[in-house]
Amino acid sequence: MSSTSPAEGFPYRLIATDLDGTLLRSDESVAQRTRDALVAATEAGAAHIVVTGRAVPWTRHILDDLGYQGLAVCGQGAQVYDAGEHRLLTAVTLDRQLAGVALAKIEAEVGPLFLAASRAGLDGDVLVGPGYAVTGTLPATPFTDVSDLWAAPLNKIYIQHPALSDDELAEAARQAAGGFVTVAMAGEGIVELLPLGLSKATGLSLAARRLGMKAADTIAFGDMPNDIPMFAWAARGVAMANAHEELKAVADEVTASNEEDGIAVVLERLLG
Repeated sequence: MSSTSPAEGFPYRLIATDLDGTLLRSDESVAQRTRDALVAATEAGAAHIVVTGRAVPWTRHILDDLGYQGLAVCGQGAQVYDAGEHRLLTAVTLDRQLAGVALAKIEAEVGPLFLAASRAGLDGDVLVGPGYAVTGTLPATPFTDVSDLWAAPLNKIYIQHPALSDDELAEAARQAAGGFVTVAMAGEGIVELLPLGLSKATGLSLAARRLGMKAADTIAFGDMPNDIPMFAWAARGVAMANAHEELKAVADEVTASNEEDGIAVVLERLLG
């Protein structure tokens, strides 16, 4: 059967999954049950696309471990990556002048921020400034001079605040700088400044078009507010039990958590 033909009884041609908090368990592994369900769905004619806020350098090792050969949407939609050929197909970078204005406007409202940034490209470093807390054990390069942030093209800037919650910081950033950048809340401690108008839906729509598929063909799985545009684009959005309340509010369905094979629960049901 063609990889772009839906199987009888399986209603979607495209399965879009977020990584952290969705496909990945807390130890960054993918459960065997979930792997098996994705294999069964792809054998039934669906395609699987990873859609993650992580840029390619923080995503590649996971895709390689999965034996993943397809397209992946990385960097919150900024990058469409061919995992089989290890090459970027599309890339969007942050306007550094606009980003500088945005940061100044946000800091004028909430005070000094802790900063990190993801450099563009297949091997772009993640730069981490003083006070910024990196989640997990992902590789990062420390910097002390803020001018280092602007020395090369960027996918995004990460911001943290010493007192505000993630939700409070994201809302304050939108109010102060929403006309200059897109603000996304992608996980605990992860508030991002992105190119204006960019979202996971942007990258997913580009990747789907390359596969000859449409929004109506797509079921999407996620756990954070940055998945809201993807849910709005896809025919069906499934939030994990561990998802942020903002995402659950717009989801068509809430499944089990990422630790309890929530993706597999839905795919197994759809496969009958």
